[in-house]
Amino acid sequence: MARQGLSNAPKGLALFAFGVSAWRSAKSHSGTTAPECGETAFAAVQHPHRPQWARQPAAAAAAGPGPGAPFTPAAGRRAPAAGGHLAGGATLLGSAALFAACGAPLAGAGARRRGRGRSAVAMGARPVCAGVVITGAAGGVGYAYADEFVRRGHQVVICDVKDPSAAVEALKQKYPDAKGLIFGTACDVSSIESVGKLVEFVKETIGVVHYWINNAGINGGRRRFTELTPETVESVVKINLGGILICTHAAMRMMEQQAGVTGHIFNTVGSGVKGGGTPGYVAYGATKRGLPQMTDSLVRELDEGVQGYDKAETPGKVCAHTLSPGMVFTDLLLNDSTPELRKFPFGVLAAQPEEVAADLVPKILDVSGNGKAVDFLTTDKILAKFFERFILGKKSEYIDDEGNVIKRPGAQYQDNGVRVLY
Repeated sequence: MARQGLSNAPKGLALFAFGVSAWRSAKSHSGTTAPECGETAFAAVQHPHRPQWARQPAAAAAAGPGPGAPFTPAAGRRAPAAGGHLAGGATLLGSAALFAACGAPLAGAGARRRGRGRSAVAMGARPVCAGVVITGAAGGVGYAYADEFVRRGHQVVICDVKDPSAAVEALKQKYPDAKGLIFGTACDVSSIESVGKLVEFVKETIGVVHYWINNAGINGGRRRFTELTPETVESVVKINLGGILICTHAAMRMMEQQAGVTGHIFNTVGSGVKGGGTPGYVAYGATKRGLPQMTDSLVRELDEGVQGYDKAETPGKVCAHTLSPGMVFTDLLLNDSTPELRKFPFGVLAAQPEEVAADLVPKILDVSGNGKAVDFLTTDKILAKFFERFILGKKSEYIDDEGNVIKRPGAQYQDNGVRVLY
């Protein structure tokens, strides 16, 4: 009954929601635009794998990309309005109720804005060619992140529990002039030894890390908790929570030694992040609930230190944030899904990996300060999607009226409806 009530939202509520969305949008764009601040080059020694065009000084970068540099980030992007925000502070219209009704793994449904008025670190200006590490990036939204970062001229290390060679090769073929930007290695994020080897690989390839994205995760399947095997429960906890703790610990120790560089760590949140029930995903929701607390603890420790201890002074700075990709058409979302779930909420709120990456990567690159929540499904975006569906009657471009995935001509799909990215 709850699911039916949500899918037949009153038009009055949807109209009100659209009005709120329009007002918020107008308010958030009331600021002035300004050319993007000049980007800084790496503070560390230039790495031999970095292409020559990516080593240009800040002045050249501000002037714009030159010939033969198709991946250099464009200058003159709209600057955020004064007092604006990255995340929108999404509550997802009562995310706990939505999850309970839908039983779906909605990543970051209600990932709140974590910043508490903290000022940006002085050395935190965005580099021309950043070093990026993405876990769980051999497919899905992790691969889409890597694609978008490489397209913008940044160096990326793809790691995954399975061999990411095919993903690396696919990106090299897509961007033949950026072969020196893409690297890959296998890594089990739940293994201390494996993550240690990943750090050494990163040092040998890209040298400096500005953005570390903890993206790897599993949900254990959509079923009753007692139907999960103990081994599955253990795996979900070890990868989703233990893996992020291990990777964050390793990334922080590395970033603290990067003199003059500010490193940003992003922890991917999902269903259960605000404590609402996630029936069918009990273990998954429990692990995601812990990530905001972990991130908040790191933010306070990095900003304020630990009572009774001298505040650590390190060559490099570290900032921690949460990252919410929302509902993405990947194995994590579509495995064990039903036609009803695919019609709503997936058909209304879910997006393809490349759409999410195109929205989130610029936000990641623009983040400053500590403790931010970077979200794809902001409140305004959710309200707009609800208005389009329930007031304008707009059909989903991804799910048909029967709850089946709409397959585009020429594209390849897995049996579960996930589109093959490469």
